This record gives sequence, C-alpha cells and structure tokens, in this order.
Amino acid sequence: MTPHSHTTDAHPYLRAATAGIRHHARSLTPQADRPRPKTPADRAHLDVLHAHLTALHQLLDQLTDTTRSRWPTAGRHLATAHTRLWQATAEVHDAFHTLPPETPGAEAECRPDRLPDGPPVLTICHRHLATGHAIRRKTTPADLRGHTIHSGR
Repeated sequence: MTPHSHTTDAHPYLRAATAGIRHHARSLTPQADRPRPKTPADRAHLDVLHAHLTALHQLLDQLTDTTRSRWPTAGRHLATAHTRLWQATAEVHDAFHTLPPETPGAEAECRPDRLPDGPPVLTICHRHLATGHAIRRKTTPADLRGHTIHSGR
C-alpha cells in the first residue's frame, strides 16, 4: 500500500499513526538478519493496540455520522466498518485476557464490578467498556454478533 502524495497534508496525525503501525509490523517480520521475536504479543502490546483500535473506532463513528446524511450508501458502508472494527477490538480485548499477566498474581480477568478500584492493568477494560457503551447506543445486538469466538468476557 503506497501513501498518496498530496500537496497539502490534511491529516498528518492519522498518516503518522499509519506509518507507526507499518513500522511496528515490519519490525515484527522476521528477516535474514533478524529472527522472529520470541514474544510477538504481550499484554502491554495488546493494550496499546486496543487503545489504537478504540481511537480509530471513535474516528470512524464520527465519520459515519457526518457522511450518512449526505451520502447514505457511503454512510452504510462506514457503519458496517464501524461494527466490524468493534468486533476486532473485542477480540483484542479477549486476547489480552487470555495472555498470562506479566507479574504473577495480577488480575487476569475483566471484572467490571471491581473496575473503579481495580489495578492499573484494567485500563484496557475501562476503555473497552466505554467504547462498548458508545457502540451499543447506535447498533443492535444482532448487528454486533458476527463471526467471533467470544470467550464469555
């Protein structure tokens, strides 16, 4: 995927985020002079990825809202992408909780009833619950069900 060349860069931060993700993906790709990382994903890694996905989710939500009234078909496509992105975000959240904690004895499961006083590692759960609340205002449970392997979280 080659970046588009523009005389003015209307979205420099979004382009920088995209470049950062490409760089990170390349750094995880094994090459002749660099072996595959022994631990490609840990909880901290997935937490940062989840933060990125939820920020992208919020951006897509706003784009969907502003596009839908002028171009309904494009708005529907964006709304579908919005739902699929939420499903991907939920899977990253679930993957986070299936990895072992970095410190023995750390909380490994998402416990919404304990979030206000929970350990800092549950920041991902705070973010996930807030994003889940936002998506449930605009979608139905049937829309949210997809080809997923939820683990009951």
